[in-house]
Amino acid sequence: MAAHVANRKAQMEVSMLVRDPAVCRSINENHFNYKYFPEHKLPENVTATSDAKTALLGADYCLHAVPVQFSTSFLEGIAEHVDPGLPFISLSKGLELNTLRMMSQIIPQALKNPRQPFSALSGPSFALELMNKLPTAMVVASKDKKLAHAVQQLLSCSHLRISTSSISITAAAPHIRLLFFCSCDEVVTPDNLRDVTGVEIAGALKNVLAIAAGIVEGMNLGNNSMAALVAQGCSEIRWLATKMGGKPATITGLSGTGDIMLTCFVNLSRNKRVGVRLGSGEELEDILSSMNQVAEGVSTAGAVIALAQKYNVKMPVLTAVARIIDSELTPKKAVLELMSLPQVIQTP
Repeated sequence: MAAHVANRKAQMEVSMLVRDPAVCRSINENHFNYKYFPEHKLPENVTATSDAKTALLGADYCLHAVPVQFSTSFLEGIAEHVDPGLPFISLSKGLELNTLRMMSQIIPQALKNPRQPFSALSGPSFALELMNKLPTAMVVASKDKKLAHAVQQLLSCSHLRISTSSISITAAAPHIRLLFFCSCDEVVTPDNLRDVTGVEIAGALKNVLAIAAGIVEGMNLGNNSMAALVAQGCSEIRWLATKMGGKPATITGLSGTGDIMLTCFVNLSRNKRVGVRLGSGEELEDILSSMNQVAEGVSTAGAVIALAQKYNVKMPVLTAVARIIDSELTPKKAVLELMSLPQVIQTP
């Protein structure tokens, strides 16, 4: 996303706050991130720093991409440098394991500012394809309509559509300074424009569903079972999101069905790859230790059972993933359990 925004306007200052000094040097000296996308040169107007105060000074927007499980401690550590009016654009998808909080709750609470401007960006968007400037469509949701529109104007370009509601697109102002922590139209009404809950729940739980889809593939259960499982998982996500106050239309849009299809059916997905390896018989500990990026679905799965109980929603597919991850259930037994569920009458 830093590369994307910097490419839009050469005059923009885009600062990345990174932890690794070697990555910081690699970006500043060679304009490459040697750990991730080492073959993609970053724009000249992208700089990196490990100092939060320097990164945040004068920032007009902050794009937050820290994994959910580490966001609270990270934000608490930089809170003194965050301007209370700095708008946050959350790219992180997941639920905090022990508290069940979404990013829309984590960010203002960790910064001790309930009025911290917040928006959530979601949708079917593999980072590699964005880096290669392939056509992509996403959706931004915020309770602040003006902020949602501002994010749309900031990020939209010829190969990236950002849906909110119907407005004209103008070029972002060249003086904006940004900070990064690192198809078809969706019909967006004023209600689901502000449906932060729907966007965040869909973005979090699609990662859990992707693990389930991977398990099906790893066990070689075929296309029929894959389609049935993903359809059931979509329903479970919709049931829970609706109970939590989300809009059904959000779940059938880009940030719901769109993101679910991409994550469940394409092997670029980290979460799906975890599922494939689980279904093939590997141990979770070995899988995670071999990865250099976070598969958010593993942690988020732990919150699914608690949410299902709290909102009294039956979620057999997603809770089965949580039980597999907790070693309470093997993939083979999970399949037998799901196939033994009571037959139901399909309702419209």
